[in-house]
Amino acid sequence: MTEVSSATSGATTAAGAPAGTPRAAAAPGGSEVELAVGGMTCASCSSRIEKKLNRMAGVTATVNLAAEKAKVSYADGVEVGQLIALVEKLGYTAEEIVPPAPDPGDDDTAPAPTTADITEPDTLRQRLIVSALLALPVVLLAMVPALQFDSWQWLSLTLAAPVVVWGGLPFHRAAFTNLRHGAATMDTLVSVGTLAAFGWSLWALFVGDAGMPGMRHGFDLTASPGEGASTIYLEVAAGVITFILLGRWLEARSKRRAGAALRALLALGAKDVAVLRDGAEVRVPVGRLAVGDRFVVRPGETVATDGTVVEGASAVDASMLTGESVPVDVGAGDAVTGGTVNTAGRLVVRATRIGSDTSLARMARLVEDAQTGKAQVQRLADRIAGVFVPVVLLIAIGTLGGWLGATGDVTAAFTAAVAVLIIACPCALGLATPTALMVGTGRGAQLGILIKGPEVLESTRRVDTVVLDKTGTVTTGRMELTDVHVTEVTGVTGVTGTAGDARSTEAAEKLLLRLAGALEHASEHPVARAVAAGAAERLGIPAGELPVPEHFENVAGSGVRGTVDGHAVLVGRARLLADAGVTGLDAVAGPRDDAQAAGRTAVLVAWDGVARGVLAVADAVKETSPQAVRELRALGLTPVLLTGDNRAVADTVARAVGIAGDAVFAEVLPQDKVEVVRRLQGEGKVVAMVGDGVNDAAALATADLGLAMGTGTDAAIEAGDLTLVRGDLRVAADAIRLSRKTLAIIKGNLFWAFGYNVAALPLAAAGLLNPMIAGAAMAFSSVFVVTNSLRLRSFT
Repeated sequence: MTEVSSATSGATTAAGAPAGTPRAAAAPGGSEVELAVGGMTCASCSSRIEKKLNRMAGVTATVNLAAEKAKVSYADGVEVGQLIALVEKLGYTAEEIVPPAPDPGDDDTAPAPTTADITEPDTLRQRLIVSALLALPVVLLAMVPALQFDSWQWLSLTLAAPVVVWGGLPFHRAAFTNLRHGAATMDTLVSVGTLAAFGWSLWALFVGDAGMPGMRHGFDLTASPGEGASTIYLEVAAGVITFILLGRWLEARSKRRAGAALRALLALGAKDVAVLRDGAEVRVPVGRLAVGDRFVVRPGETVATDGTVVEGASAVDASMLTGESVPVDVGAGDAVTGGTVNTAGRLVVRATRIGSDTSLARMARLVEDAQTGKAQVQRLADRIAGVFVPVVLLIAIGTLGGWLGATGDVTAAFTAAVAVLIIACPCALGLATPTALMVGTGRGAQLGILIKGPEVLESTRRVDTVVLDKTGTVTTGRMELTDVHVTEVTGVTGVTGTAGDARSTEAAEKLLLRLAGALEHASEHPVARAVAAGAAERLGIPAGELPVPEHFENVAGSGVRGTVDGHAVLVGRARLLADAGVTGLDAVAGPRDDAQAAGRTAVLVAWDGVARGVLAVADAVKETSPQAVRELRALGLTPVLLTGDNRAVADTVARAVGIAGDAVFAEVLPQDKVEVVRRLQGEGKVVAMVGDGVNDAAALATADLGLAMGTGTDAAIEAGDLTLVRGDLRVAADAIRLSRKTLAIIKGNLFWAFGYNVAALPLAAAGLLNPMIAGAAMAFSSVFVVTNSLRLRSFT
């Protein structure tokens, strides 16, 4: 099968990335580390940590709220311990994420869970259930006056107190920690709001009139005037904490679902492997494999690591890596990728890559890197979130003062101020981008699409032109035998009948293929291999069963000669045949010219001193390329073909896939591909480039968006923004559609998050929201953002 390859961490980004986009690329001579950060609850937390880390000399950091990670690049002289100490000084926990070293005695090599994997959904669930059971009667008693009985308020206090104290403990603890460090976060708003409501209730019960037997309490959705000494807010304190706990729990579950694709990718690897040692199979943990080891893969087993098949034949299922559902046939000499599944025969594979160098590990690393990044629009949201909480506190104080000054009603003023504190939460702002990125990049990995970073998403929206490198991208990149032309059937040994007779023509073709294929099978030239493979296929025999030529000679730049089945055979250019004094060259001139006009390579065949036929060889167009070009057009992109081949070849391929003749650049030298991209950019076009070779790397980096075929070289993949694991051009259209949809989800999330706060804060300040309703709305704003992102899981 085709070997999957992907970029390493910290790969170059296309020149077309938005200018000024901050990056967490390692400083020259520096290092990079990932920290698991605990205690973050909203965007203001992550923004604060990121800001403090970036203020350290030689440090560039990106903090991801959804993944609960910080990716930090630091220069020489900075130590990881200093970074951890700074985060802890801010009131959060931090520890370095170190890939687990394989234990020779342990078969379990599954990756260690990250902080995001062990976010306390179980603890939250327990706290939520207890709080909900206690808070429900409190809310019902407050909202339905008919249920109120003598001394009902004291029962409410008894039930609400554990909710406020124990259920809300995470919020109060975080608020106190932030206060010690001179900071305010969403936890501050929740803690201050609920404690204020609870404190007011205690004052009213023990000092005011609210504790008198027979007291009745109405419920209003707005901040209504009332007598402060007889008004209690126990349902607000208990209800808000319960609603927010519910939101946190749903959010934690959704975030786990968002990262499920990456965890599934990481879990693909085999745990142990049958290694051949001294001819015997020895079962060892995968961590003990070394490059060069030969190991056995039986039907149904997972290929342990990247390697080359040395024995056996089978079909390999690579659907989890490439998204391709059809198993790929493999045999001796074919590359296989770790994490794929052997479906049929027994294979013996020689390991070529192990550990973090495998395609699976590199894919997972690339996906993680993308999930850690931030889109430009998210950075604006983070800056807003960084100052949002202090601004909300000022608005709440202003609301309290404004109501007191305007109405003199303490109860209404307090209700409106508490509602402001509780309704305003920047959580949705902080989750808008990372959750969509987690789901989008994870789904992309399942489909064989690797997105390097969020800035790539913004590039896909602007692209209007896509440059397609021909060889290996539009075509297979392998020469194939396409046509066989026999010039004369009469007088050929072993052939009876007259010229034009179907049976004699078929026999003549078989003889031509047998003799030419046998001679070319002894050569290593790409054209010769194509002729030998094509001849064997058409004859219906393995290439190894072709006759072995005698007196074989390779004539540099012209072709080959030798003796096959007693015939003196020549295969190659017309010059080789002419120099040998072969007759009948006029008979092959027409077919040769026709093949060359069609963009194919013409190979002339002669034996016993007479030119007998022409074989046409070409780099075949992939079956899916025409459909891919149509899909790219449907996305509003103009396809352009780029090749170093001659104009005839280029035009032939362009016609085959449906690209207009004026959008073809032929005979372009490798070093000139960049100039073609720049010329198109100079015409005002926003250019995407699709390529797979070393000579495409510079053009991929120069383009506004680089799409590297995963079947290509590491240099090309490293220079691209998107890696297409499968060698199918249709995936390029899928990648652009997925990127655009992910960006649309991110923008929709941010619009909701901004719009929610812009609309909710004035309503709360105007006294139009009961604090408990405000708490429910705030909790579900975050749940909405995460749920909206999960829609990307269904992308096809």
